[in-house]
Amino acid sequence: MSFEITEASHLLKLAEQGALLLDVRSAAEFRDVHVEGAINLPLENVSPDAVKQIIDQNHKSSVVVLLCAAGTRARKAAEMLEASNLKLTVITGGTNSCIQLGIPVNRSTSKTISIERQVRIGAGAIVFIGVVLGHFVHPYFYFLSGFIGAGLMFAGITDWCGMGLLLAKAPWNK
Repeated sequence: MSFEITEASHLLKLAEQGALLLDVRSAAEFRDVHVEGAINLPLENVSPDAVKQIIDQNHKSSVVVLLCAAGTRARKAAEMLEASNLKLTVITGGTNSCIQLGIPVNRSTSKTISIERQVRIGAGAIVFIGVVLGHFVHPYFYFLSGFIGAGLMFAGITDWCGMGLLLAKAPWNK
């Protein structure tokens, strides 16, 4: 592992030293709340070239502080950038920890629904529809509910959620 993992309490010091604060959450999550001074680059767009371009445009040092909601996506971004010769730091607890510590954040006045909540709503709706259709139309519809349940177990085990990735690309999340 060629990146550092540090507590949110060190974030302001790193920002004062000219580090790039890079938030890898979806654009909708970023609009809802983000650490002051952070720049959004959704995880699916993270690449060494994209990060270097942001550094050049914003006159920042090659120190990149990666943030997400809780730290998982930031760690994935760091793994994607390991070979880039950038000094990478992942903030454990992400934006949530920063908020708890009172680190200044920008909040949107219009509330958006997080990707995680959208997944729960969508998965719950599909399971419910599968059960109703299985009972009233044909028992094969129960497989729809089983498929979603298996997908949720897979997401929990691997920390990779296909439904979340699809929802992140939806027009209302751009």
